Amino acid sequence: MVRKLKYHEQKLLRRLDLVNWEASGGNLAEVRALRRYRVGRREDYVQYKALARDVRALARRLRDLGPASAAFRARCAAALLEKLHGLGLVNSRQSLAVCESLSAAAFCRRRLPCLLVKLRMAQNLRHAVTFVEQGHVRVGPEVVTDPALLVPRAVEDFITWVDASRLRQKVLDYNQERDDFDLAA
Repeated sequence: MVRKLKYHEQKLLRRLDLVNWEASGGNLAEVRALRRYRVGRREDYVQYKALARDVRALARRLRDLGPASAAFRARCAAALLEKLHGLGLVNSRQSLAVCESLSAAAFCRRRLPCLLVKLRMAQNLRHAVTFVEQGHVRVGPEVVTDPALLVPRAVEDFITWVDASRLRQKVLDYNQERDDFDLAA
């Protein structure tokens, strides 16, 4: 018989999985990446690793195709590079060598909070995650509250503050761009 855990003991053991303790701990590089990019759920990072591994395997398969299928290889490589460049995961569309070095960190860098820091809408990732979770940020016309959203290059220019956000009002006041009509509303 085991006694019932007290509240503070439950709180300390909330993130500990005693059944799969090896899987819950993860390796050191994974924990560093989770902290560095403020990834809230470990499952997201595992999914990013799987996607990066699949892209690297596909790039190796395309590279290893024989000379008889050179036209097919060139067409598929161009399509793969175009897709990855459109998502913002690679910087150049020149060769498959950039695909073979793709990592899960590339996916983490395309998350919405990382782009908020890059666009200087937030000072650090902790604040950026908070802004997204509180609903201060929109991508296009949609208000986003999930910090795990991957933003492609085409949509990156449409990241703005929500119209009713207090942060937007503070930024407009600071830049002395706030409209008198907004003051009445």
